[in-house]
Parts: sequence; structure tokens; C-alpha cells
Amino acid sequence: MGRSGLPPGEGLFLTGTNGIHMFFMRFPIDAVFVGKAGADGLRPVLSVHRGVRPWVGLVPLVRGADGVLELPVGAVDASATVPGDAVRLG
Repeated sequence: MGRSGLPPGEGLFLTGTNGIHMFFMRFPIDAVFVGKAGADGLRPVLSVHRGVRPWVGLVPLVRGADGVLELPVGAVDASATVPGDAVRLG
């Protein structure tokens, strides 16, 4: 919130959440919801949302999610991320 955008290659990880709202946001985002990290440090991708709109966008509940990656619009398509993939944060 308060920013005008996310630079390419950057993002924000919100841990411990299974939903987001876009109130007070000024730009759209791609959102990737992930589960808890396994022993190998990988988190399963549970849900992918492209172009979540500022102010009106809402993802109320992703069952099993333990965090969300908020990324610049287009990041999901550029990486071809889909549910079932795994990501490592670090």
C-alpha cells in the first residue's frame, strides 16, 4: 500500500495468510498462494490469481494457504506458474 507499483523481479511475501483484499492499493498484482514449507523448503502453489485489481480485487479464502506472493502483473504468465508447482523462498 502507498506504492505506485512493484518493480519487475520484485515482490512481497505475506506469510500466514489465506486471503487478500486490494483496498488502498494503487496498482494491480498477480497473487500466488502457497502452502506450508516442507522439509525441503519447498512450498506448494495452491492458487494463482492474475491481475487482481486495486480497490475492488478480493481473494477471500484459499484453503490450505499459509502465505501469498504478491508480484507485478505478468509475473505469473512469464514464469508459467500453475497450481501444483512448488516454490522456494529465500
